Amino acid sequence: MPTIGVAIAIPEPWATALQDYRTAIGDPTADGVPSHITLIPPIDVDDALLPEIEEHLAGAVHGIEPFRVHLRGTGTFRPVSPVVFIGLVEGIAQTEILADVVRRGPLGVDLGFPFHPHVTVAHHLPDEDLDQAFHDLRGFECDFDVAGFHLYVHDGDAWQTARVYELSG
Repeated sequence: MPTIGVAIAIPEPWATALQDYRTAIGDPTADGVPSHITLIPPIDVDDALLPEIEEHLAGAVHGIEPFRVHLRGTGTFRPVSPVVFIGLVEGIAQTEILADVVRRGPLGVDLGFPFHPHVTVAHHLPDEDLDQAFHDLRGFECDFDVAGFHLYVHDGDAWQTARVYELSG
């Protein structure tokens, strides 16, 4: 049963910079997780459902225009979850709409928490390391155009891109 995820990939050079930071601070999940904005968190799916999921995602792009994302500054989900993230200051609504569209049909999952678009930069670390990440990256800023999203499949060691879906407008 494969594990999949759906996300907006962070483009270079920021993807590598953020992933390298996660590795340097000791985040145990850094090596196998590309920098991204989650639309569908990791879920296990039946192999037989993959064609239906891919068809659903291909249809999800219709009517959604490419949009701009501006990332700036840090936030945290503590004490609920040991996460430090870079926040979106532009593109929030478009990301929420896209997430809502992909979380229908065969991917109609209940998240169990409110959706908050973000880019994780530290996870599963002691509080002092989370505090350090929060401080170190508070001045981080970048912006980029989102023209699509990725279907990722976990191969046992890392997340691999299975398919890219281009927004069609």
